[in-house]
Amino acid sequence: MADDEPQGHHHALPLLKALREASKALQNTPIATIYNHHDTNAAIENLLELATQADHIISTDPTLFQLAQLLNNLKTLLDHLEKLQSHGLRSLLRRQVTNYNISKAGYAIEAQVQSYIDRRNVESFVQTMNDSEEDGEKVEALVGLEARLARGFDKEYQELILKAKVFSIVEFVICESLLSNWVKDQAAVVVLALVQFNKDVFVGLVLMGPIIRALVSMGSCRSIQVLTSLVRIIRTPLVDDINEEIPRIIGLLGAEELKIKAAAMNCVFEIGILAREEVIEAMLGADLVKKLMDLQRLEMKGEFKEDEGVERFPFLGCVAGFAVQVDVGEGLEKSEKREVKLEILKRIREASVSEAEAATVVSDVLWGSSA
Repeated sequence: MADDEPQGHHHALPLLKALREASKALQNTPIATIYNHHDTNAAIENLLELATQADHIISTDPTLFQLAQLLNNLKTLLDHLEKLQSHGLRSLLRRQVTNYNISKAGYAIEAQVQSYIDRRNVESFVQTMNDSEEDGEKVEALVGLEARLARGFDKEYQELILKAKVFSIVEFVICESLLSNWVKDQAAVVVLALVQFNKDVFVGLVLMGPIIRALVSMGSCRSIQVLTSLVRIIRTPLVDDINEEIPRIIGLLGAEELKIKAAAMNCVFEIGILAREEVIEAMLGADLVKKLMDLQRLEMKGEFKEDEGVERFPFLGCVAGFAVQVDVGEGLEKSEKREVKLEILKRIREASVSEAEAATVVSDVLWGSSA
């Protein structure tokens, strides 16, 4: 489902896409000036030709009836414009009005064509996700959906995906253990795209369902990156609801892949900014400080090889980094922040392998949080 292609309608696809592009060109073309100078404009000629070719396709599809009317109206407007060639004031004003109506028709044609393509693509998406056994086809369908959502909010498109229960389909993919991580990772990206498309509608669905738990269970770099982005967007309502998943998120700091370790650390930091006391307690209770100390120590020893997509030395200063996130965050009162800092310092000393290491990290925390 790449590039807005409505599957099953390949005979109409080239013409519909060409009509859409021609309508865009028409919206920005100074038609009145061109006709005044008896010039030939490629955009106008192209759209007129396409409109003629479209008659036999559009007339057979009831869902394209309004598009057919718009094309016929456009032909009438263009014919009328050609007749307004005198240089009188009345003719000039009529040309301007006609030119404005032609531009409006261009926008309306583009909207109708896009609406048709959207309907076909949503139908194709549902069919592919329900019936296809090929991971590649599912991923392609998910990528196409993400690309369409990334174009920004569209009320009509939202109605389409809600009616088609697209969110439920994507949720099922993420939670279905038998599907590959390739498919599930892309489904996770689509969830983020849906939330970005309209937070008012899709944040509630995310919080009420099993998606957050499933993202943590997946434990992939992509799923944790999506979780981090969701925390950044949804903020306190999500962090307040994530308590039970804290041990598993922190457990990913011990993953074999460097990029998963780094993604988990970034997620922990993002949670730390917003977390209330009980969430911070859960994080510290899951040996977060010790795990960060271990990562920082290994980083200092040069134990980690560079990994594509991960910044160099991601764990340098990570213990102080977490402490700073909590200290400047908005989840704790001042008194609670002081207590948490003391607890972090205590755990640093317990996790240190030497007095020198403890002194260095403690100093980093104290200086970092006071900066």
